[in-house]
Amino acid sequence: MDKYFEEKRILVTGGCSGIGRGVVLELWRLGANVVALSNQAENLYKLKSEYPSIETACVDVRDWDKTRQVVDSLGVFHGLVNCAGVGLMEPFLECKPTTFDESISINAKAILNISQVVAKKMIDNKIKGSIVSISSQASKAGFHDHVAYSASKGAVDAMTRVMAVELGPHGIRANAVNPTVVLTELGREVWADQTKAKQMMSKIPLGRFSEVHEVVNAIIFLLSDKASMINGAQLPIDGGFLAT
Repeated sequence: MDKYFEEKRILVTGGCSGIGRGVVLELWRLGANVVALSNQAENLYKLKSEYPSIETACVDVRDWDKTRQVVDSLGVFHGLVNCAGVGLMEPFLECKPTTFDESISINAKAILNISQVVAKKMIDNKIKGSIVSISSQASKAGFHDHVAYSASKGAVDAMTRVMAVELGPHGIRANAVNPTVVLTELGREVWADQTKAKQMMSKIPLGRFSEVHEVVNAIIFLLSDKASMINGAQLPIDGGFLAT
């Protein structure tokens, strides 16, 4: 797929850390004109310093109007990857409204906002684009302390289905990926406790967590024309966890 995305302009939210950074760098390697959007100004600066040809945009996606303004100013895109997200963990009986609202705002509402702007320009410019959003296995299975997170990711799956139905007639595909634990820098810290990690891995038939590149590869596939008939899917990247 050398230079496969040449002359394609793709926006990646949450693009300077974790899965988002991995997607940005792989798209850059494949020749895309990539824009990394994040609220992490320092990490965006580091990314830009290392890869000057990658565009960056800094905005807090919780701010509906400002985010809309920034994304609109970036122009037309052939693809969008919604990676920006937050994981706030509280038990069901103790979950605070602020925790729930924050989770929905970043993990779901921001996807609605950004995808609306990008999709409208795709339609106006007759671009048969692709939108990929990061969901989670937690949208499809119950986990302790995940009530707000699971609700927000369930919303991602539901929005993906609706986007597929409504945008499909315009030639725009919308899909989601649903990873298990991913060994980003943060993921390694959260799951550093080997007892806790082994307990979780025992529920995964492949017996391990996902590496970042394994999620990135799936996203790249869904963005590409190689997935031209895949629309409205929620693709597990979980080593078989949801099959058990």
